[in-house]
Amino acid sequence: MRMMKFGILLAAGLGLSACGDLNPTQQRTATGALGGGAIGGILGSFSGNAGLGALLGAGVGGAGGYLYDQSQQSQRQYYQQQYRQPRGRGPYRDRGW
Repeated sequence: MRMMKFGILLAAGLGLSACGDLNPTQQRTATGALGGGAIGGILGSFSGNAGLGALLGAGVGGAGGYLYDQSQQSQRQYYQQQYRQPRGRGPYRDRGW
């Protein structure tokens, strides 16, 4: 039993160390899948099938993480576009403020 706990801890550590060079889309998708899998596993254990709950939760969480990332990228592009547009003339524009 002790070796099994050590093996699970080692596998989790190695798995997390591989996530160091992910781009933001991959990070958000993976975070959503991990969280969804955990919650799905917990909810699935109440009905007697934790594996199926974790699988479904990971799928839904991954999709949610990806959609959240797409929303964030859309907002970032909008803000950058608004920042680059020249501003109109105003009282402070002439003075260089």
